[in-house]
Amino acid sequence: MTRIAVLTATLTLAVGLSAPVMAATSVTIGISGWTGFAPLTLAKQAGIFEKHGLDVTLKKVPQASRPLAIASGDLQCAATTVETWLVWNASGVTTKQIFQLDKSYGADGIVARNDIKTVADLKGKNVASSAPGTSPYFMLAWVLNKAGMSTKDVTVVNLEPDAAAQAFLAGQNDAAVTYEPFISAVRDKSDQGHILATTLDYPMVLDTVGCTPEFLKANPDAAKALADSYFDALDLIKNDPQKSYEIMGADVKQSAKEFEDSAKYLKWADRAENKQFFTKEFLDFSKTAGELLLQMGLIKEAPDVTTLADTSAVSN
Repeated sequence: MTRIAVLTATLTLAVGLSAPVMAATSVTIGISGWTGFAPLTLAKQAGIFEKHGLDVTLKKVPQASRPLAIASGDLQCAATTVETWLVWNASGVTTKQIFQLDKSYGADGIVARNDIKTVADLKGKNVASSAPGTSPYFMLAWVLNKAGMSTKDVTVVNLEPDAAAQAFLAGQNDAAVTYEPFISAVRDKSDQGHILATTLDYPMVLDTVGCTPEFLKANPDAAKALADSYFDALDLIKNDPQKSYEIMGADVKQSAKEFEDSAKYLKWADRAENKQFFTKEFLDFSKTAGELLLQMGLIKEAPDVTTLADTSAVSN
C-alpha cells in the first residue's frame, strides 16, 4: 500500500465513517489543479463526501471547456471564479453558486521579463493567458483596465496556467498569467523574470462552487452536503495539516511542504466567512465584474446578480 493510500485510510477513519450505508447522490464536479480547489480533493480522498451521502467524481476540465461540459450534462457542478459564472449564465448555461471556496491573496498573478517594470510596459508584448471567458484572461483584462489599457494593447497567446508558466520559464513570451501552484515555479527564478502583479495588488479572484438548477432541484439535500463536506475538509486541514497537505499536494505533484507554501497565498473561506461573503462582497463584485465583461464584449447583457446564487447551504 502506498503512503498516500495509508494516509487516506487513516484520514477516512479520522472523519468517522461509521454511519449506516445509504444510497449516495452521484455528482460530477469540474475543477482544475488550482490550489484553492484542493479541499475538494481532500474531501474526496479522505471519504468526507461519502460520509455526507455523496458519490463525488472530481473531473479536471479546462475552465474554458467547463460550461460546455455542464451544458452537455457531463458535469452537474463546477468550481470556478465568480465572474466566470456571470459569463456562463449570460451565454445560457444557467447555474447557481452555492458556497465560496477561497479568495486569492497573491496566488494569481502576471509574471513578466525583468525589463518589464510596470503594467504599462506590457503594451505591444506577447502575454500567455487562457482563453476569453476564463479567470486568467479576466485578470489580465482587469489589471490592464486599471492601467487605462485593454487586451487589445497586448498580443494574447492562449495557454492554460500550467503551460503558460512552463513556456515562460522556457523563454517563451514576454509575460504570462498563471496561478498557484504554477506561479511558485517563477518565484525563485529571478533570472527568468519576476512577478509583475498579483491579487495582493488587484484583489479580484474569488472562487465558488455552483451547480445546475436541475441538479439542485432533483437533489435538495446535495447543496448542504457539498458545503458541509468542504467545511469538514477545512477542519481536517486545521486538525491534521501535514497529512492533509500531503494528500492535496500529491494531486498536483507537489510535496506537502510545497503545497503548504503555495497555499499561503490564498485563504479558504469557512462557514462564517461564507455567510459574510454572500451578503455584500459577492453582490458588489459581481456588479463590477459584469460592467467590465460588458466593456470587454464577453457578454451582451449582464445577468441579474441576485439570481446567481442559492445561499441556503451556508445561511442556515
